[in-house]
Amino acid sequence: MARRNWVAVASAQHARRGCATPDAGYMQVCHGKAAPLKRIQAGDRVAYYSPTVTMGGKDRLQTFVSIGLVLPGAPYAFDMGGGFVPFRKDVAYVPAREAPIAPLLDDFEFVDDRRHWGGKFRFGLFAVSDHDMRLIAQAMQADMQMLHF
Repeated sequence: MARRNWVAVASAQHARRGCATPDAGYMQVCHGKAAPLKRIQAGDRVAYYSPTVTMGGKDRLQTFVSIGLVLPGAPYAFDMGGGFVPFRKDVAYVPAREAPIAPLLDDFEFVDDRRHWGGKFRFGLFAVSDHDMRLIAQAMQADMQMLHF
């Protein structure tokens, strides 16, 4: 099966938590739902886009904050306490710098209308082309070999 590329959406605070511990990276999407994670396969690339610093905040960021490869394994429940038990998938994040989205908007294939570029991000997770993931990885100065480009 071909490798796919995904953009996941979360606040920077949440996305950074997923890649904070080396060798223990994970992803959660769509408020912890399992169904979207079932579309993602081992070896797929994922980049996290953060519209804000904090969930629901007005602290606009509009930046890609992490990038990596999805590891083998089915989505699993994780008890975060307080009754919140989201589903996760493990991810091997690669060293990268955070990168703003604005300079990339004119070059993305997924942007149909520059004035309404943010529409797809409302889904919380969407697939992008190799071209678009490569642009993100380059902007983040990520190791292209580690991402299997």
